Amino acid sequence: MLKIHQFPCLNDNYGYLVHDPVSGATAAIDTPDASKYLAEAANQGWAITAIWNTHWHPDHAGGNLQIKQATGCTIIGPAGEADKIPGLDRAVSGGDTVRLGDMAAQVIDVPGHTLGHIAFHMPSQAVALVGDAVFALGCGRVFEGDAAMMWNSMTAIKALPAETMLYCAHEYTQSNARFAETIETGNAALKTYIAEIDDKRARGERTVPMDLERELATNPFLRADDPDLQAMMGHPGDPVATFAEVRGRKDRF
Repeated sequence: MLKIHQFPCLNDNYGYLVHDPVSGATAAIDTPDASKYLAEAANQGWAITAIWNTHWHPDHAGGNLQIKQATGCTIIGPAGEADKIPGLDRAVSGGDTVRLGDMAAQVIDVPGHTLGHIAFHMPSQAVALVGDAVFALGCGRVFEGDAAMMWNSMTAIKALPAETMLYCAHEYTQSNARFAETIETGNAALKTYIAEIDDKRARGERTVPMDLERELATNPFLRADDPDLQAMMGHPGDPVATFAEVRGRKDRF
């Protein structure tokens, strides 16, 4: 089994080091803070051999060159943003496979937040590393794409096995929860989830990773194909318009 070391960095980012104990290979998932990543790897006794970038934003790729200079690692990132990924060695897109030792990760295209955003799904580990595509009870702001593109990305995430654990890049859950409860006021599963989130945050605990099955029942951005939600948002039968309505409300929240 892979080991995933999660740690806070910057203001609200999470850093991830994914380690294969058999081969000794270690991937840094995005690089918001190079010094923090190098220190955390050293504390674990791991050597960073690869960087897997989900997208080009500086709080995801800004530490690439410093880590590469220190470790000689290989940088893998989205082909759709190849000109924006510092030090890129291998450009990948949906359908490609990347490996960490003998462990395989499938690349999924999830554009919308940025045009080339990708995620890494490791089926054998029931893990998906999703960057800023989706958050616990939220999704990334649609900066470069449009609602149809982002909904297609949500659909790709929804299609993963329900037992998949989603590792997103930010601790936004409590604020997302405050918004989600304004969208589906009668969702009992959401109410239970929010109570658990508030309890965790009161104890200073993280809420990430999150369980896809639970997100499917509670995350309004993944539920734009639900007829009841479509009706509440005023767009029956139209998941794209429903998603756009929910995203617009969140942007103004």
